[in-house]
Amino acid sequence: MKLKDIIQPLTIWKRVAEEPWTIKDPLTERPGADNYRGFHQNDFAKCIGCGSCEEICQNAAIDLVPVEGQEVKDGNSGLRPRIDYGRCCWCALCVDICPTGALTMSNEYTWIDDDPEVFRFTPGADKTKWQDDEKGYSRSEDIALINFDRIEMEEKAPEDRDKSFIEIVKGYNKEQAMLEADRCLECGLCTATCPAHMDIPAYIAALREDNIEEAFRILYETNPLPEICGRICTHKCETACALHNNGEAIAIRWLKRYIADQIPAERYKEVLGTEHLADPKIGHKIAVIGAGPSGLSAAYYLAILGYQVKIFEALPDSGGMMRYGIPEYRLPYDQINKDIDYIKSLGVEIQFNTRIGQDIPLEDLHQEYSAVYAATGLHLGRSTRIPGSDNSEVYFATDLLRKFTLGQDIPVGKKIVVIGGGNVAMDITRTLARLQNQKYGKVDITATSLETEDIMPADREEIVESREEKAIIEPGWGPQEIEIKDGKIAGLHLIKCLSVFDENGAFNPKFDANEKKFFKADMVVESIGQGMDLSYISDELKEKIKMGPRGRIDVNEGFQTSVDWLFVGGDIIKGPDVINGVANGHIAAKAIDKYLNAQKK
Repeated sequence: MKLKDIIQPLTIWKRVAEEPWTIKDPLTERPGADNYRGFHQNDFAKCIGCGSCEEICQNAAIDLVPVEGQEVKDGNSGLRPRIDYGRCCWCALCVDICPTGALTMSNEYTWIDDDPEVFRFTPGADKTKWQDDEKGYSRSEDIALINFDRIEMEEKAPEDRDKSFIEIVKGYNKEQAMLEADRCLECGLCTATCPAHMDIPAYIAALREDNIEEAFRILYETNPLPEICGRICTHKCETACALHNNGEAIAIRWLKRYIADQIPAERYKEVLGTEHLADPKIGHKIAVIGAGPSGLSAAYYLAILGYQVKIFEALPDSGGMMRYGIPEYRLPYDQINKDIDYIKSLGVEIQFNTRIGQDIPLEDLHQEYSAVYAATGLHLGRSTRIPGSDNSEVYFATDLLRKFTLGQDIPVGKKIVVIGGGNVAMDITRTLARLQNQKYGKVDITATSLETEDIMPADREEIVESREEKAIIEPGWGPQEIEIKDGKIAGLHLIKCLSVFDENGAFNPKFDANEKKFFKADMVVESIGQGMDLSYISDELKEKIKMGPRGRIDVNEGFQTSVDWLFVGGDIIKGPDVINGVANGHIAAKAIDKYLNAQKK
């Protein structure tokens, strides 16, 4: 036996004479450890009401409730978590899953009251002594339940694309799509923000479960142009994504594209269960003016309802500005055709090279069709009207893009300036840069806008990719005069733009005339917005149609005008945006169906 074995039992007596270590008032004298999981705190400045905490709670201890003063807006439900401490087990999963880091736990653990209802409270709204305490538990930045980093989309390198019109973005493979889909919290903030209210969490969940056909069916419930929108949608949904606050939003657009790319065109009817829709079941015939996103959407949903639909299109092919305004390196024509060919297979007829109001009067159209949906888009360019803008070497971006798609030669200067900061401006800049590279072996093109770069309306990726393709982007300048020498353009004079909008958000630019710039140029392209062409509506009919502000046609919530058989939607009502056009067409189709059913009674 060792000496240690003999002595060790006696050591238990070494503290026998010491005073006991006690706390006389444990309710006030014993604070929790610095990282203790006590009662909850919520920072309303960070909270977006995504409901991730409610979803993850295994004890149903969290409910999202409305809170006074919290507004519903894009990316914020206005709801806030209410905690039921009769059910809470202090596991802190709600804190770990919170994407913004708004929800934390104080180290406070004592709360005495004889009213059980007070233990069901909304942190941040119901004031407590621990709301602003710094000690307690918060989500670790090193260990997270959420992957905040997006799976990158592979695309062609700038040096491989600056002379080419081949599609830039290559699309996710299955492994990438699954990993990206796995990041989704299914909060639904994206659905609320999407103009078409697509059930984004549902189709991402179906993808994650490897049920691509179900995901595809969910897409078509609210959007009949998934191949197109999967490539060029303005993806407002992503700005509302809960992960966008502390990381990178779910690549919703790319996941939509992945789903649509997996279904071959010949299987569309089988997957969507529309084999029976080739022959219309309802006697009414509907005319649609314009084969752009809104007209195609309306035609699709009307065909699904059983109507006979005919689209009248002024141009030689369908797609509207999707085909005649977006370059093929962003939206390949075969992908446009894939979506549209399916719509045509349902019995929708498209008559091309037919301009309503010129080839067929609108009133005559009404004689043959029970209702008309006009979705004619914004195809007219707008001029700055500055001195020199009437020169023959000044062009509209919309005209050049349309002519290029039609296969017509378009002018390509050696030194070009584009006026505008939207997606159309970036599209013409990048198109002309490619043509300059092909023709002259170098790029010399500058795009300038009133807006500073942080508020330019173009998608951020368009701005970045324009620069990658050697275009110069000079935001924050106001065009003043196009200098003309001997009938030829010499360049563009500009002054510094200090602000674009006033305190009420109205367009009211202010300038510093003392800060000037001059861009040399032999060609100027204007891309400051697009206008509508309502010449297809006769003067007699215009007198019957109620007009809204800024020359727009006044419509009700179903896009019906004051002339009951005429419905109008798309860009000429809601502005240039494909997904808004799709949403308009869907709503209008349901409204037309309701209108015609009412006519039977």
